[in-house]
Amino acid sequence: MTDSAEDSHQGLGHRARLRARLLGGGSEALADYEVLEYLLMTAIPRRDVKPLAKSLIARYGNLAGVFNADAAALAKHPGMGETSAAALKVVALAARRMARTGVQDQPVLGNWQALLDYLTIDMAHLTHERVRVLYLDTRNRLIRDHLISEGSVDEAAIHPREVVKQALDSGATALILVHNHPSGSPEPSRADIQITQRIAEAGRLLGIVVHDHVIIGRQGHVSLKAKGLI
Repeated sequence: MTDSAEDSHQGLGHRARLRARLLGGGSEALADYEVLEYLLMTAIPRRDVKPLAKSLIARYGNLAGVFNADAAALAKHPGMGETSAAALKVVALAARRMARTGVQDQPVLGNWQALLDYLTIDMAHLTHERVRVLYLDTRNRLIRDHLISEGSVDEAAIHPREVVKQALDSGATALILVHNHPSGSPEPSRADIQITQRIAEAGRLLGIVVHDHVIIGRQGHVSLKAKGLI
């Protein structure tokens, strides 16, 4: 057997063992780099992609960091390319879609952990701030997930009257403010607290309840309501 044939045989054996562990084990059957390795094998079928998988983990910190990385940056990573980047990004897309089903067509307040899981998957690893308002009906079901701005949380980006007007236009009776902190820490700033209180006051005047303002970060989440700030 030639060296290339032997390498190919060993590679097939390694892939078969990974597949067997994946299919036969639980959620911890594969290490993070092995999850990436298995995904990359489908995009790069004739190459040892273990070093590539490990280099991605080293660059982005963990599995979530890789999946949430910018697509263009992934494609430019040494050894990658658009096909490989797409193979990873479609997994991130699937994860978001699955998490979103947990908050649709059911009372959000009664499925709070599902909401937090969805928001964490969607926002925790962003490198910029994203501000959203979740508009709810009389049964606290999500009727609109509205992206307000990409940027800092202040009145230049969020107009309390406009937030409440959108609620009225949507037929919503309640809302939840959401944004992320790219720094990682979800602790609220003075601006976060002030804008939340202004929106809550505007809502009270027109019968719109502000249930909460949730801040998402890589280090966890913070509820302003739980902190007694609303």
